[in-house]
Amino acid sequence: MQAPNRNSRGKLIFALDLGEDMDEAIKWADLLKDHVGMFKIGKEAFTHFGPSVVSRIIEKGGNIFLDLKFHDIPNTVAMASEVAVKLGISMLNIHALGGSEMMERAVDSVNNTARVMGIVPPVLLAVTVLTSLDDSNLEEMGFKCSTRELALKLAVSARKAGVSGVVASAQDVIPIREACGKDFIIVTPGIRLGSKVAGDDQKRVLTPRDAITMGADYIVVGRPIRLADDPVAVADRITEEISKGLAN
Repeated sequence: MQAPNRNSRGKLIFALDLGEDMDEAIKWADLLKDHVGMFKIGKEAFTHFGPSVVSRIIEKGGNIFLDLKFHDIPNTVAMASEVAVKLGISMLNIHALGGSEMMERAVDSVNNTARVMGIVPPVLLAVTVLTSLDDSNLEEMGFKCSTRELALKLAVSARKAGVSGVVASAQDVIPIREACGKDFIIVTPGIRLGSKVAGDDQKRVLTPRDAITMGADYIVVGRPIRLADDPVAVADRITEEISKGLAN
């Protein structure tokens, strides 16, 4: 397993959330492996292809963020986390709304499994509030706080549980960074280059440069690269934007 690097390219995670054809997924990995730092395998690709898509991309030299957002009773999430570590991934996530005990059990499972295997533990993240949700959605679900307030509460809870970091909107990065410290890892989806993309359901979005300037450690980009006429050129453009954000 390769640890995620920390340069500009290493901060770009490509969302390989597509299915139907394993060869298509591998072609994307071949195309972008020298232009992004990690490939995010989500529910769509993992449901289509199973663990084999993870091993195939790792064989190609790619790092994997396993984005399955485990959310279940503590024992189930702990066992699922153990299996995930054994796949050789670099990053995985759970839902912070699963509660402190669930998160603590996942932390223990990841660390213990990695120790037995003699490897560096993958980064464990807790998902705060999905970037497809806004304040009105939370009100509809019965929450009495804003997306930013809830994301901050969940991030603090995740840090107390020993989780390495969170997945959060770039718009929530600053308060999370202030509350959880400089070593707390923040991964931000919902990144756009300033224009809408087809079928977009993201509501709380920001540009790559702004996300990094605000303090995000990694950004996740899918459709803006995948739907581009020249995906490599767009990935390289995003890396340049990350560099500008780091300079700020």
